[in-house]
Parts: sequence; structure tokens; C-alpha cells
Amino acid sequence: MITASNISLSYGTQVLFKDVNIKFTPGNCYGIIGANGAGKSTFLKILSGEIEADSGEVIITPGERMTALRQDHFAFNKYGVLETVIMGYDKLYSVMKERDEIYAKEDFSEEDGLRAAELENEFAEMGGWEAESEAAQMLDGLGIPTELHDKKMEDIEDNLKVRVLLAQALFGNPDILLLDEPTNHLDLESVHWLEDFLADFSNTVIVVSHDRHFLNTVCTHICDIDYGRIQLYVGNYDFWYMSSQLAAKQLKDEKKRREEKIAELKEFIQRFSSNVAKAKQATSRKKLIDKLTLDDIKPSSRRFPYVAFKPEREIGKNCLEIKDLSKTIDGQVIFDHLNLTINPNDKVAFVGPNHYAKTVLFQILAGEMEPDSGSYTWGVTTSLSYFPKDNTKMFDSDISIADYLQQFSKEDDDTFVRSFLGRMLFTGDEALKSCRVLSGGEKVRVVLAKMMLEGTNCMIFDEPTSHLDLEAIQALNDGLINFRGTLLFNSHDHQFVDSIANRIIEFTPAGLIDRYTGFENYINDESVKAIRDKAYEGKHSLVLL
Repeated sequence: MITASNISLSYGTQVLFKDVNIKFTPGNCYGIIGANGAGKSTFLKILSGEIEADSGEVIITPGERMTALRQDHFAFNKYGVLETVIMGYDKLYSVMKERDEIYAKEDFSEEDGLRAAELENEFAEMGGWEAESEAAQMLDGLGIPTELHDKKMEDIEDNLKVRVLLAQALFGNPDILLLDEPTNHLDLESVHWLEDFLADFSNTVIVVSHDRHFLNTVCTHICDIDYGRIQLYVGNYDFWYMSSQLAAKQLKDEKKRREEKIAELKEFIQRFSSNVAKAKQATSRKKLIDKLTLDDIKPSSRRFPYVAFKPEREIGKNCLEIKDLSKTIDGQVIFDHLNLTINPNDKVAFVGPNHYAKTVLFQILAGEMEPDSGSYTWGVTTSLSYFPKDNTKMFDSDISIADYLQQFSKEDDDTFVRSFLGRMLFTGDEALKSCRVLSGGEKVRVVLAKMMLEGTNCMIFDEPTSHLDLEAIQALNDGLINFRGTLLFNSHDHQFVDSIANRIIEFTPAGLIDRYTGFENYINDESVKAIRDKAYEGKHSLVLL
């Protein structure tokens, strides 16, 4: 068990935590959520001891072992992959190294023999003889093939290093497990393996993640960081979200009722305060107003942008026809003789390990790249908006974001554009920020505002959830579910894809798989599995998102 007792932390005038008290118990998985900058990762670092709080203490049950997912992907470059995993159980690794050093001595003494015997007992008690096989199983589950297990960490790709460090944190059955964005750089198969692992894990897990599907699958509790405090909720992320929305509505209604009551009381005072006969009653009502102050009613600091795409006209019978489309880049065939018909109101998720093919197709359809051969034809009534994976060129300017959006507005009134910026959480002078200085998340929100202004009936999104926090992802998710038009998109967010798409198209080495179905049904469809197995011929083929 791990307990945070009266934890406070400030950076200058910014208070991250104030008198936080929370207890994490075995058998539960706690998801830490909060707005950007709320201190989610910082709180994990306080729990792990990496950062010291200004006041308070972290109490761990004596004898319990805690591990954390390391963020320094290059710290173990000089070590082997398998060895790096075993290093996660530091006591076992220390015993193993000392034992090996003794056995390597040329002048092996009687004292060395006695010490080696002690170490052998400790090694066996900690499961040392099974350590390599358990570490290998974890690596296999996380998509690290056996042929890489004996490689040096510096010799494997960066995205694989992240998986090795995840295996390191999981290794040796720690009593307390701290995970900061563990699904980053994992394919679908590895995420499923991790979900199953945590479902069977009987100790304490504390996790920060932007993956809503993952939080929904593994979490028994949600810890919401807001106003420097942490509120604990039983249930997964969806349960927290629905509960918080209901609470926000009730708070709004209550605030409205109180405001109406205050207005009524003020009117009463104004009318009767000069009336001697009613002066006493007016005074008591004035005291009641003081008690009804709204200052102590704090709305949540969590800010959800308002995302709503409203087509200016309905799409016709013909949306998009692709015929024999081919593209080769630097000698690599991206796709060859691609044929596809997109129908009105299709919401198509493009999936599969060939991420480059999706981006190139979207660039061609948006007119940013020419195909080598073949053609595509948009319907006469089809109007298109495009969300690129890389939006750098769109913001290579010093103009304000308000002036940038004005180019896409059909209204000359500046307040009309400001209203869209307000929807996307740019308030007041923030609308005057230079495009060039925007953060990744701010750029995404500006592009979404641009697409709302355009009012098209067909939209293309190339990985729109990158750089967004949970609140913005949820808002965009809801906006696209309610969009009455045609949608082509790809995303690494499982829940995003499953909740929006009514059609799945996968690029495979043997061609397209095209199904009118949701994502969950697609990955569980036995007929689709058979086609995929044949298309990939036994290769690692579950990299769908």
C-alpha cells in the first residue's frame, strides 16, 4: 500500500498540490487524470521519490517494492535488452551480478564459496532461475522478437526501447507499479497484452494515460487532479466522465437557481428597505443574501472545447470515386491500382500497419500530392476540409490566430471569428497570439476551428488526436459522432475509432480489406482474421492503429 499524506507542491506562485491526502490499496488500478499542466506526471514523480514535495510525505508499507516506467529511453544503451528488463528488480539484479563476479574470480577462496552459497539461496528465493524466461515472455508479449533479446539497447529502435523499459517496470511482480503513458509506441497486440497483464495483476497500479480505452479497460478508480487537490472516484474513465458531466449540469442548475434567488432578494430589499414597517424583514433578507454568495461554488477547472461541424449543404448521391490510383515514392510502392468508392455518410477509419499509405492517400485526395496514375473524382455537391498530420506549414506566419481564421469566415464581423476561438478555449487576448508561437495542442484547436468555419460535408482527418488532451479528444470525438456528413480518418485512439467509424478499410500487403462494421467487430471477426493472416503470411500483423 502507498499513501500520500498532506502533500503540497508549488512552483513560484503556481500551486500544483495543496494538502493532498490519498491512499492507494492493493488489487486496484488508479488512473490519474487532469487538465494539461495539472501535475499528473509530477504527482507520479513525487510518489516514486524522483521529486520531493514542499511538505507532506509518501508512506509505503515496509518491505514492499515499487517500480516506475522510466522515461529516459537512452539510460540503458550499454546494456543488453534482456539484462535491462531484469534490472527492474534491482535486488535480484544486484545478487545476480555479485554472484557472477564471485564465480568469475580466478582465485576463488573459501570465503567466496560461503558468500556464493548465500547469494544462491537469495537468488533462488527471489525466482532468479526463472528470471530470464519470465523477462523473455514479457518482451515477446510487448512485441520484442526473440532475435533482439541479446542485442544491446543502443542497437534497437527507439520505439522498441520504450517497450523494453515497460517490461522492466513490470518485471518481478512489484508491489506498487507506477506507469506514465505506458501505451505510447505500443501496437494493438501489445496494448491488449498489457491490459491482460494488469487485469491479472493483484498489487497496486497507478497510471497516467491519454488512452481512454485503456483507462476504461484497466482502471478500478479514477483520481481527478483539480484545484490542487485529488478527488477519488470509483469506476473507470467513462464512469467518471458521465458522473462529472452530470455533476456539472447540477452545479449549473443550482447556480442558476441561487442567482435567481439572489436577484429576487435584492429586488425585495430595494422595494421595501425604506418602508419602516418592513425594515426588519428587509435586514434579515440582506443577511440571507450574504449567506448565498456564489464565491464558494467552484466550477471545475476542466475545460472542454465545444466542437460541432455543421455542413452548409447535404452531400449528394456521389461522394468520391477512386479508380486505379497508384503512387510510388523513392522506389517504394505505396499503393498500386487502388479502387474505392466512398458513399454519402460513410465514416471510414483507415487502419493497418502501413501508416504512410494512409497519409499519402489523404494528401492526394486533398490535392496536396499528385498520383502517378489513376484518378479520383469528388461528387459535384461534395465540399472538403482536410486535417493534415503535419500542420507546420499552416502556421508559418506571424499573423494572429484571429486574422488567420478570418480568411475562412464568410462573416466580416471579427466577433464571429472570436466566437469560434472561444469555443476552442482561446479567450480574450489569446485570440491575438501569433500563429508561429502556438503549441502543438493549440495548433490542432485552431485547425478544428477553421474546419468548423468551412462548413463542409466531407472531412479528412490524419491522426487528429495527437497533441490533444483527454478533454479535447472527448470533445472532438463527440463532434465527429454527431457530424452529418462523410468522414475519412485514421487515429491511434482505439475508442475514438470504434465510437465514430461505421466502415473499416485496412491496407495490407495483399490489398484492401473493406468492411461496413465498427472497429471492435472488425478486429474480432473470424473471417477478417483469416484474411489478415493470409495477407500478412504470419508477420506481426495486429498493428492496426
